Amino acid sequence: MGIILEVQDLAKHYREIRAVDGISFSISRGICFGLLGPNGAGKTTTVEMIEGILTPSSGQIMYQGLPIGPRFRRDAGIMFQNTALQEFIKVREALELFRNFYSRTRPLEELVAKCALGEFLERDTHRLSGGQRQRLLLAIALINDPQILFLDEPTTGLDPQSRRNFWGLINGIKKEQKTVVLTTHYMEEAEALCDLIGIIDNGKIIAEGNLSQLQKTISEN
Repeated sequence: MGIILEVQDLAKHYREIRAVDGISFSISRGICFGLLGPNGAGKTTTVEMIEGILTPSSGQIMYQGLPIGPRFRRDAGIMFQNTALQEFIKVREALELFRNFYSRTRPLEELVAKCALGEFLERDTHRLSGGQRQRLLLAIALINDPQILFLDEPTTGLDPQSRRNFWGLINGIKKEQKTVVLTTHYMEEAEALCDLIGIIDNGKIIAEGNLSQLQKTISEN
């Protein structure tokens, strides 16, 4: 499959605080890689450095063998942990607004079907339920037809049924051979979605592998 993303000795320091403390991992094309850990472990800081939002204190991030740059920004889709939507516009209008930001886009009708938005396209965005809002944000992250998709704790705050429905959408995206980078503090979510999991705590990856490898490591300890 080949390596699509490689992180080497990545660190982010805020004076005496080491939010991310020299982590390394690589992600093969077409898999879902999960960063699993408690709140404050360094998951969001890590992905925000990869996405180019935060500047690393040290380390290297490579996309398809090259430092992240314009190609990565064209190829990446991002669903942030917290996203503010424009007020007083409808779901259809929000999709059209974000679609205008990109030269390469997926057809809106395809996104509407994939993210199950059809029933509330004409609803104001501020009147969406938690699950509906997350489906809209996922569609927005997919508008530029990304090769690599970042999902930062996408189901936090959702009820169990909405969470499982969202997992179904992600598994559908995985079938397109997209690469997915997921942060979560739900072990059940990592089990349901991830091909490879890195457990992060105190800014360091303390274990990495697929589910069976991690279960073996835990049982041995």
